[in-house]
Formats: sequence, structure tokens, C-alpha cells
Amino acid sequence: MRNLQIIQNIKGYLLDFWIAHVDQSLPDTEYLHVFQMIAKQEFKMKKVEYLKLEHGLLCPLPNSNLQALPFNSIAPYVEETHPLSDTTVKLINKVLKIDSDTIILKDEKDNIFALIIVENTPEWQCFASTPYVKELETLLSTLILSLISKEKNFYEAKLNRELYEMTAIFHSTMNINTILEAMIQSIKRTFPQFKSKLILSNDQDRLQIEDVEVFDYLLERPSTIEAYVSGEITSEEAKDINSYLLNVPIIGKQGIYGVLQIFASPNYHFSSKEKKFLSHLAQTSGNALENAKLYHQSHRLVADLQLINETSQRLNMKLNKEEIITFLTMQLKKSFLPSEICFVFKSHDGYQYMGDTAAFFCEENASVYKEFIATHFEKSMEPLFIAEFSQVVAEKTKYNSMIVVPIIINEKVQGYCAIFHVDSYYFSFDSYKLMQSLIRHSSLAISNILLREQLQEMIDRDHLTTLYARKYLERYIEHSMEVDDFGAFILCDIDDFKKINDTYGHQTGDVTLLMIAKHLQSLVENQGICARWGGEEMAIYLPNKGLDETMALVGKIINSIPKVTSPPVTISSGIALWRSDARFTYQRVFKNADVALYEAKNTGKNKYCIFQGPNINEKADA
Repeated sequence: MRNLQIIQNIKGYLLDFWIAHVDQSLPDTEYLHVFQMIAKQEFKMKKVEYLKLEHGLLCPLPNSNLQALPFNSIAPYVEETHPLSDTTVKLINKVLKIDSDTIILKDEKDNIFALIIVENTPEWQCFASTPYVKELETLLSTLILSLISKEKNFYEAKLNRELYEMTAIFHSTMNINTILEAMIQSIKRTFPQFKSKLILSNDQDRLQIEDVEVFDYLLERPSTIEAYVSGEITSEEAKDINSYLLNVPIIGKQGIYGVLQIFASPNYHFSSKEKKFLSHLAQTSGNALENAKLYHQSHRLVADLQLINETSQRLNMKLNKEEIITFLTMQLKKSFLPSEICFVFKSHDGYQYMGDTAAFFCEENASVYKEFIATHFEKSMEPLFIAEFSQVVAEKTKYNSMIVVPIIINEKVQGYCAIFHVDSYYFSFDSYKLMQSLIRHSSLAISNILLREQLQEMIDRDHLTTLYARKYLERYIEHSMEVDDFGAFILCDIDDFKKINDTYGHQTGDVTLLMIAKHLQSLVENQGICARWGGEEMAIYLPNKGLDETMALVGKIINSIPKVTSPPVTISSGIALWRSDARFTYQRVFKNADVALYEAKNTGKNKYCIFQGPNINEKADA
């Protein structure tokens, strides 16, 4: 009668608990807690363990001190009749380290799905020797199977509801960040016990979202790469990080946009329903990402076309090279938000760096970029698009993302435009294509400007000495007289130059002119400009230079000319000064210098004279 009362009490306890929680979704472990309470009350047990069979392992509850037990180590000894054989009991006692007995739970097909390990108390031994123990096993099996089925239905309903809500979000927005954040939060709600992250392909827009990373073939795990390439879910027992890794590809209609990566506990195995949910979620988010990308691409294309059209219109205006570079720099800053911009042009003495941020290329740590780019364009005319520059040069660099587009004129690289950013993978492929288009549209305008500058240079320069031509000097002095307060004009003539030509030949005469022109330029430098006035006459103009400074310079020139020429020659010079308050014209200044030069030639040569009002001051060779 006692054992009958026990089985009835157990039924009553479990029924009361079922009725109280009929509308709730509770895991089977909650009902086990009720059975543990019954076991303590009815059988004086202090310890009851529940082992659920999952993927060949008998897994204890999370708060248990037991480890997962391979089922195949016990299955050969489990018999259909109860109690278990002495061999089985001894095996379980040995593995679980308790004096125990086992309640075997089976499904409708008589397959074991769980074991309840109970302490082998005298009260339990008495109960287990009766037929009621079989009734208890059937009762617990039926109840727990019902709970598992109920929990599964609740869980599947949760997955379906989550998928429905995510689909609604995806259909209501074209914001890529919103889509990604919604996906991350959905995974966290569905699998709160596991870490997860999104790994997106490197043609995505720049992202600053937690748990979102850029896909890198060099760093990703092989199973992740396989999922990204194949479009199939892959898994991996990642022992190095003590995790079971699941990789779910994020797939749209036009391609694969990344991988959803979930880090589960080592013994966890995702059910087919969970994998199906994750696959649907990844595919739905992939389609949403794709639609958002296409939406933004269409807007970007319109903006890009407007940018190209605006640039083309401005380039068709009569701008000089500096104005074009300033305009293009502004356009590049607005479109690409780079850390640095630089325009580089080849020149006869190396490279010319232009643009607002060209100062960066003058820094010492910029040499690695300049050398790399120069070496590339020596071999190729193709643009450069590098997402991780520090890996290319195998050293730590300040700027990791870079796009470099050559400026090609007459099928030769005449320079390049480069943009840089501190962050790796900062520039998208779309940015790369847009910059190519901008620079190629600009190359023709820049080419025309360079040709125009070259032509103007030919007009402004004397072809033999490369000094400025007389016409350029006249314009320069006219402008100086408009903006400066005073200045000095020096006219120089080679003494007895006809004898040089008659004695040594005109070729030697040309060489002499070249030597003097080069020497004049080295002495004047940035103080003013030098020009060929005509024949053997040369001129120097010094804006904002007074008499003392001018006399010192001319004296140095007259003294040094015989030392730098071969055969040695001398020169005579005339100096004319002007002031803004004396109403000078450039014709008058030229005439005054010519009068002073005439006086120097007629009074001994190899010296200079100064025109000062109606008087001329003679100066011997200094």
C-alpha cells in the first residue's frame, strides 16, 4: 500500500504542477526539479541527476557537477527490464561516482532519450522492487516527452515570430546600418548564451557597428572562407577557442555579402530547425542588404554623374593648373573624405607636389609611399587600389587605405593623384571607380593646361639661355610697379662680345652667353628675375630693392663674371631705380638703365653706372 500511495502522490504532484503552468513554456528541467523535491520527500534522496541524450552524449543540467557521458559506454548494458543489471549499476556508479540506480526514459519507439540517476536509498530500493517503478518510468517518459514537444513548439513559434519581425524591419528600411543592427539583435535574442558577429565583404560601405567586421581572406578560418565561397552553412569544432563554430552565409539574389558567425559551447549542436531559421534570417537579411545597396548605389550613381558633370563643366573653363588642382582637391575631399590628398607631376628636376595636403609628401615618413608609387608607375600605367598598405610593404604605416590614379598624357604617366586614409579598407570599390573617372576626365584638361604652359614657357623664355624673354620682363615690371613701392632695373652688356664671336666662333659665343645666364640666375635666385634683353645684353629686375642692395649685387656680378667664363669676359651695367611716389613708367625705367649702361661702356667698361635723376653716378668695377 505504501508504494501505491507513493505513485499516486507523484502523479498528484506532477499533475498539479502541469495545471499551474499549462499556459507557460517551461523546459523539461523545471519538471525535474519537481521530481527532485518528490524524491527527497518520498525516497529520502539527497541527490538526483538528469542526463539528456543529445547527439550521442548524455548531457547533465548546466548546474550539475557531472560531465557529459558518452552514451555508447552505457548503452550496451542497458536492459529493457528493470532494475538494471549489476554490471550497468557498477558502470554508472564508477562513471558518476555515486551509489545510484537509473530510471530509463524512452520515447514511443522505445528509444532511450534520457536517464534519471537516483540515489540508491533503502526507500527507493523498496519501491524499485515493485511493478510501480515501470509505471513511474512510463509516467515520467510521457510527461517529459510532452514537455519537450511543447517547448519545441514554443521555440519554433519564437523563431517564426522573430523571422517575421525581422522581415518586417527589413522591408521598412533602406538603411544598411539599421538592417545589420537588427540582425545582430535578433541573433542575440534567439541565442543569448552564444557570442556572434557579422563578417561582411570588403566592398561594403564603411561601418562603425559593434560585432561587425570586414572579411579578410588572410585572417579568416577555413570553414568561414568555405561558407563565404560556397554559399553553404559550415561548422567547425574550434578547439583553439573552445567553441563550436557555425558559419551561415549572408546571401542575396546577386551574390554573397558576408558570413554570420556564431560561437556555441563545445558540446552544443544546432538542430535542423535552428539551422533553417539562421539560413532564412541570413537570406532575408542578404536580400535586404542587397536592396539597400542597390538603392544607395542608384543614389550614388546619380550623385557621381552630377559630380562628373560639374567637374567637366569646370574643367572646360579657362583655368590654370593651380585652379584645377584646387577644384579637384575640393571635389575629392567632398566625395571620399580622405585623410590626405596629393597631386604629383613630373618635372625636369624630379617631381612637383601640389594640392592642399601635398605637405604630407614632403615629410620623411612619406618616402615609403613615394617610392612604392614611383616604382609601380615605372612598370605600369594601371591605377593602385590598396586596402591594407602595411601588409604590402611589410611594415607599420600611418595610412593604410590608398587609391592612386595616374595622370596619363600622350600615353605616358605624367603624374598621379593619390588619396589616403588612416583606416584599413576605408575606400570602397565604387570610390575607386569614381576616382578613376574623375581623374581621367581631368587628364585631358590638365594635358591642355600643361601644353599651354609649355607653349607659354617657350614664349616667355629665351630658347638659348632659358632666361625670361624681354616681353615677359616688361609685363613683370609693369605688374611690380602696380603693387610694389620701389624697385631696381639692371641692364648688362658683355664687353667686346663681337671679338669673342670673331676669334672663337659663334658656338663659343653661345656657350659664353649660357655661362653668364646661369651665373646670373644663381646670384639673383629668388630676389627677382633675369631676362635676355637682346643679343649680348641681359637684364635683371629686383622688386622692392634699394640702391645699396642693388649695388652690392651688381658689384658681385661684375667681379665674378671673368672667373666663371672661358674665355674670360667682362660686363658693363646700368642701374635705374624707381619709386611709386615719383610717377615712373616702365619705359622710362628702361631708358634710364640704357643711358646708364651707355655711360658705363663709354667710360672704361667692366663697371656699372647708376642713373639718378638727370645725373649719372659712375662706379668703377667693384
